[in-house]
Amino acid sequence: MAEAATRERIDPALWRAAFVLVLGTFMATLDATIVSVGIRELIADFDASVTEIQWVTTAYLLAVVTAVPASGWLAGRFGGRRTWLAAVALFLLGSALCALAWSATSLIAFRVLQGLGGGLLPPTGQALLARAAGPARIGRVISVVGVVPLLSPVLGPLIGGSILGVADWPWLFYVNLPIGIVALALAPRCVPADLPPTRREPFDFVGAALLSPGIAVLVFGLGEVGARTMPIGVALGAAVLGVGMLAGFGWHGLRTDRTPLLDPRLFARPPLGAAALALVVLGASVFGTMFLLPLYLQEGRGLSAWEAGLLLAPQGIGAAAGSLVVNRLIDRLATRTLVLTGIALIAIGTAPLTNLAVLRTDALLGSALLVRGVGIAMISAPVMSAVYRRMRPPELPGASCALNMINTVGGSVGTALLAVVLQSRLAEREVLGAMGVPVAFADAFWWVLGCCVVAVLGAALLPGAAKPDSAATPAPRAR
Repeated sequence: MAEAATRERIDPALWRAAFVLVLGTFMATLDATIVSVGIRELIADFDASVTEIQWVTTAYLLAVVTAVPASGWLAGRFGGRRTWLAAVALFLLGSALCALAWSATSLIAFRVLQGLGGGLLPPTGQALLARAAGPARIGRVISVVGVVPLLSPVLGPLIGGSILGVADWPWLFYVNLPIGIVALALAPRCVPADLPPTRREPFDFVGAALLSPGIAVLVFGLGEVGARTMPIGVALGAAVLGVGMLAGFGWHGLRTDRTPLLDPRLFARPPLGAAALALVVLGASVFGTMFLLPLYLQEGRGLSAWEAGLLLAPQGIGAAAGSLVVNRLIDRLATRTLVLTGIALIAIGTAPLTNLAVLRTDALLGSALLVRGVGIAMISAPVMSAVYRRMRPPELPGASCALNMINTVGGSVGTALLAVVLQSRLAEREVLGAMGVPVAFADAFWWVLGCCVVAVLGAALLPGAAKPDSAATPAPRAR
C-alpha cells in the first residue's frame, strides 16, 4: 500500500518537467491568436491589403496542421526530448525572423517556419509528460497543465493588446524569445530522457501528401464558401477535394505495409475513437466561439480589441477554476461522468449566446463565458488522461499526435463552417438593419449549441471506470 501511494505521488521532479514542457505549449498556442490584434498595424506598416495580411494567421495555422502528424514519427525516430528541443529552437528562430520581417511576404514565410516548430510542441510535450507521469499520475498532471491551451485563445488578444499599447508590432514575436530560452536551458535538466528509438521506420510521404494538405484544402474550401471571393463551384470543389484526400489517407493508412504517418487503427483502440469525437467537437466549440464572439463584440458592439479581450477573460478564469476541480475529481469519478458534466456546462453557457439581441449586459455575458470555461476544462483533461492511461509507452507519441490533430481539425473545420453560417445569416438578416447583426451571430451560436449534442454521442462511449486499467504498463518516473 505504501509503495502504491509513493508511486502515485506527484513529486517535485515531475512538476518541474511539466512546467518546462508547458512553456512550449504556451508559446505555440498563444502565437495562434496574439497576432490578431496587430492586423491594423501590419496593414499600415507593410501597405498591404486585408486579404494579404490574413495569411499571417492562416499560414501559421496551416503550418501547425502540417507539423502535428509528423510529430509521432519524429519522436519515434529521433527521441521525444530531442524532437521537442529542436521544435523549440525552430520556433524561436521563426519568431526572431518574424520580428525582423521587411514585407508581408517575408512575414508570411517566417510564420510558416514558426508554425512548423509550434505544431510539434504540444503533441511531443504531452507524450513526454505522459511517459514521465505514468498511468497512475497522468490524470492529475494533465488536469493542471492541460488548461494552458484553453487559456491561450483568451490571453492572446489581452497580451497582444498590452504589448501594442507600449511597443511596436515586432514585440508580438520578440516576447517568445525569453520564454523559449528558459525552456531550452531547463529541459536537459528537468525533462527525463525518453526511451531510445528501437525502430527506424521510413517516413510516410504518401500519408503526409494526403493528410495535412487534405485538411488545408478542406478548410480553404469551406472558408471560401463563406467569403464568396471565388465562384461557389470552385469553393465547393475544393472542399470536396479535401474530403477525398482525407478519405484517401484513411485508405492508405489501412493498406500500407509500412508504419503510417497517423495509424487509423489507433482509433479502434478504446477509448481513442470516442475521445476523438469528443475532442473534435470541443475544438469546434472553443475555437468557433473565439472566432464569433470577438468579431461580434468589435463589429456588432464597436469595442476595441483590448475591450473585447477583457470581456472574453471570464472563459479563461472558468477554465482555470475548472482545472482545479478536475484535479481533485479526475481519479475519483468516471471519465464519462466528468465529460458529460462538462458538455452540459458548455451547453448552459452557450444557450444565452443564442439570444444576443437580449444579452446586452457585460455581467450576463461574463457569467455565461465563466460557465463555459469550467465546462471546457472538464472535457479535455479527462479525455486525454483516459487515452494516455490505456496506451503502451511506444504508442504514446502516436496517440498524442492523434489527439492534437483531431482537436486542431475540429477547431479549423468548425471555425470555417461557422464562418459560412455567419455569412449566410448576415445576408438573410440584413433586412433587420442594425438589429440584424446580433440576430445573425445568435443564429450561428445555435450551431455551437448543436455541437454539444454531437459531443454527447462520443462521451457516452468513454470509460466508466475512474481508475486506469490494471494491465496498463507503468511508465518510468521522472528523476
